[in-house]
Formats: sequence, structure tokens, C-alpha cells
Amino acid sequence: MDTKLILIFVLQFQAGISGTTTDLYYRAGDDATLPCAIASPSDTTCSTFTWLNIRNQFPLSAEVENGKVVKSSARAARLSVDTDCSLVINNVTAEDVGFYTCRYLKTNEHDVSVFLNVLTISPSPPDADPKRDGEVTLQCSLSRYSDHDPCPQNSVRWVNETGAVLLGEGVGYKFLRQTECVSALTVKRQSGNNRKYTCQFVDNNKVEIEVDYTPDFTDPTSFNQTYIIIGAVVGTVVVLVVIAAALIKYKRRAKVTEDVHKPTQHPGEPESSLTYVTVNHANQRASPHKKVKTEEVMYSTVKY
Repeated sequence: MDTKLILIFVLQFQAGISGTTTDLYYRAGDDATLPCAIASPSDTTCSTFTWLNIRNQFPLSAEVENGKVVKSSARAARLSVDTDCSLVINNVTAEDVGFYTCRYLKTNEHDVSVFLNVLTISPSPPDADPKRDGEVTLQCSLSRYSDHDPCPQNSVRWVNETGAVLLGEGVGYKFLRQTECVSALTVKRQSGNNRKYTCQFVDNNKVEIEVDYTPDFTDPTSFNQTYIIIGAVVGTVVVLVVIAAALIKYKRRAKVTEDVHKPTQHPGEPESSLTYVTVNHANQRASPHKKVKTEEVMYSTVKY
């Protein structure tokens, strides 16, 4: 394509920009669907349609030609064309923000154009650790095409779980500022309660898009208490196991002693009726320095 043809193509595209356009808002990570209202329901191949795009700091590019995704596009893996000729962008990011036009038969006479805007929440700095610092600063950014007017003051705002707008400083938060389309809010750890913070973009008193953020503020003391409880449970189990082992060992020893003292009786012999008694005859009054002869006599009785 020579330089003259490129210039004509760009001028035709920019002429389409002057027509009616629609703003579309998506959260970062969503799948964005850009509709082509001029497509005919019967044309499921979309072979007569082209999707053009101007992104911030990027030149004009064709994302779809004759109903097919341009393979040379850097985003080809995330792009597809729906049966109604809509352009679908998977896992949309701030880099996808721009001006998109659906064109029929390569003329701008019936162009349908949209502005794609993306709302993002991220900690600042990105590696902030609320578990260590006890607080974190959140940045809510509305990425828009550069030809848009700046975001009005308080149009990018923060609300809590009750819908109350967060301004100034309150319990657990401090609103810092809104600079152009970026709003910053510092939130602090609140013992036993992880609150939800929502960033909204408001245009003409209408919430166009919002995204929620719940900081992961886990109180370190809860970890200590958990470890203490686990340690107590494990200690109790160990003590019970030791006691059970000691009781088993004691019962085994008692059984062995009982078997030793029990008279041996051969199988088949009748039960003995004899009772044996051993009597030790010794002089209890003898001097401890003299040897005393002792005699043992065994007596027995017979049961009849």
C-alpha cells in the first residue's frame, strides 16, 4: 500500500470519527464485545466487514478484514468475530483502549464506531504488602482514548460497602486525590473486618462502570492464635497416646506375673485337691550374731 493510499485510508477513517460514537466500559480482565450494528443477521460470515482501530500512541490498524482476524495483529490470539460481526477482545487490558470502527464494504458511509474504556484497580506501589505495613494505597484508573475530554473532578470516586462516598479521612481510610482519570485511596488494616472498597466512574450522575477491591488484610495475631490452638491440640493428643501406651504396657506386665504364679497343670489331669503350706521353724529370739539352724516343714491337706 503506497503513501497516498494510506493517507486516503486514514482520512476516511477519521471522517468516520466525526459521526455518532458510543462509549463502552469494561473492567480489566473482562471479555469486551464491540457491536457492529450495521451487520445483517443473515450475514453470519461477516465477509463484507472490516474492523479498524486507533489506539493511544498506536497508528491506524486493521484488526479484522473480510470477517477474519488479521493474523499479523499483535492481539490476534485474543481477538475473534462473533456471528453478528461483533469484535470480541478476550482478557481486555488498558492497552486495548482506543477508537474502533466497524466498516461495511470498505467505505465510511455507514461506519459504526465505539470508544473502548477500561477501569482498573491496583495497589501502589504494585509490591505493597498490607500485612507488613498495615495499610496500602489503591489507585483506580480509567483508561480512555486520548481524544476524550479529561475526567471531571470526583467522577472517579470511591464508595464503601454501604454505598457511601469516601471523601477526606475516615475510619480505616483516607482519600488522597483525583488526578485526571486516576483516583487514590489509602486503606488501613481493621481488626477482624476486611471491608470492601468500590471504585466507580460516574458520568452525568450515572455510574458507567465500577470495580470492587477487598484488601487481604490478615491480622498477624490470628496466625499466632492459630498456632497456639494447634499446638495445644497436638500436645493433648501426644499426652493421651503416652497414657494409652502406659496402660497397655501395665496390663501386659500384670498378665505375665499372673501366669508365672499360677500352678502348672497338665492337660487331662484332674483338678488337684491338695493344699500346700510351708512352715519355717526358727528361733525368733536368737541373737543376731549367732547362726540359727532353721527347718522348713511342708504340710498338706487333702480335700475329700
